[in-house]
Amino acid sequence: MRKIILTVMIVLPFIPFVLVLAIGYYYFTGSIESKTLASMQRIVEDHREMIDSFLMERKADLAFVLSSYTYNDLADPETIYKVFERLQKESPAFVDLGVFNEDGIHVAYQGPYKLVGKDYGNEEWFKAVLSEGYYISDIFLGFRRIPHFIIALAKSENDKKWILRATIDTYMFNDLVRKVRIGKTGEAYILNAQGIFQTERRSGGNLMDQAPDNIDRSTPHEGIKTFIMDDARGDKYLFATTWLKNKKWMLVVRQEQADAFSALRTASYLILIIILLGGTAIVAAAFYMTDRIVKRMERADEEKEELGHQLVRATRLAELGEMAAGFAHEINNPLQIIKSEQSLMEALFGDLKEKGELKPSPELEELLDSMEQIKLQINRCAQITQQILKFGRQTEPVSVDVDFRTYIPDVTGMIAKKAEVHGIALRQEISDSTPLVHADPSQLQQVFLNLYNNAIDAIVARHGSSGGELTVSVDAEENGKVRISVRDNGTGISPENLKKVFSPFFTTKPVGKGTGLGLSVCYGIIDRLGGEMEVSSEKGVGTTFTIRLPAIKT
Repeated sequence: MRKIILTVMIVLPFIPFVLVLAIGYYYFTGSIESKTLASMQRIVEDHREMIDSFLMERKADLAFVLSSYTYNDLADPETIYKVFERLQKESPAFVDLGVFNEDGIHVAYQGPYKLVGKDYGNEEWFKAVLSEGYYISDIFLGFRRIPHFIIALAKSENDKKWILRATIDTYMFNDLVRKVRIGKTGEAYILNAQGIFQTERRSGGNLMDQAPDNIDRSTPHEGIKTFIMDDARGDKYLFATTWLKNKKWMLVVRQEQADAFSALRTASYLILIIILLGGTAIVAAAFYMTDRIVKRMERADEEKEELGHQLVRATRLAELGEMAAGFAHEINNPLQIIKSEQSLMEALFGDLKEKGELKPSPELEELLDSMEQIKLQINRCAQITQQILKFGRQTEPVSVDVDFRTYIPDVTGMIAKKAEVHGIALRQEISDSTPLVHADPSQLQQVFLNLYNNAIDAIVARHGSSGGELTVSVDAEENGKVRISVRDNGTGISPENLKKVFSPFFTTKPVGKGTGLGLSVCYGIIDRLGGEMEVSSEKGVGTTFTIRLPAIKT
């Protein structure tokens, strides 16, 4: 049995344990991957907006100048100097500013190079500006032989076109793109449609070099595209690409796959550790619980044997109860004879007094008092035997309408003398508005007598022969039920025993004092009557049993 229990307790928890971890790892993996991709997409989107915003702001600065000045104004060196000075205050990204006529001649210039008079008529950017009105170039060398890019706008004036062009600080723009930081290996850079670096790449890639990564640039795509691909050195990278607004530049953000999914690798190690620790805990718990179960089974066998002894004692008590009913029946017959003789003696004394044959004397008064006491005690004995016969009568339950206003005092009267002997104050609080209940009176009597006797035992155990209180209260509830409470100030019940008081054969009384069947039988009776029975108790304070029975609807 030990081996079977041990095997079951190891195998059964281990299977769901592994399944839960496997399912959790699967969904956690998906969650981490989705979160990583979403994070990269958000960074790419934010960075794209920042770059586009940077370029559009520079374009807006030039458009404002273009709309505010004429060709002749900006052709003046002093004017273009002031305009350029204001532009640099607006943004230090402007390196220089120049004005071109419609033939491509650099007519005015403000900047660090000597470009006035240079002919740009055949340059691609010049032709593109004339045809489109606006142009942002790729990185190129130009006359200055230094990598740079320009923003140029065209304006028509007096049927002639002229162009305002500004060079953007390549290093500032480069830093703007490169400042993206994702993990340890994340980096960002810009490629043009031909795969030429428009910004430098931290891991290697200079301006105007051909990018080694074979990223698909054949068709500009909308939104952000993510994929995993080997770079030129064979290392796996997570890529995210998006085209800027002009669809000429591609923003690329990449991160080593191991770095991007480092949390996933950490989770894998943690899950492996959890499996090892969890497996060890399951095995250890299995050994521990197996020992506990085996010991509990051995203790259950011992308790089973003890329950057998208790059942024997309960049977004996039941037989004693039947014998008591028989004794009460046998005693009732001589009581009737004694009562008849007492009645005869009382009649004879009456006749003698009428005839004057008995003279008044103290002795005669004492004799009459004794006769009255004999009559009282005969009636009392007859009442006791009738109650015993009624309680012990084995009949089928017969439900009648029970009025607790008269029924409770009758049942309470059966233990009134016992309570008085032990110095217990017996109180009855019965509401006049208590409705009737349909139930078997003999079964209810069994319930209340059991509760009374238990309460008296608890009170005596705590208070001895004085200071005890037993209160019975009856009233109606709004939910159509009658509530009966039996409250005592006895020893109370401990929390660990409170939840077991209605269990068969459970008792806190010493051996031979109780069978543990009383409250379980009472609970069954109340349950069959459609009622509820509950208990509340505090150790050293007292106990309250509450019964709720459905009232008769009127």
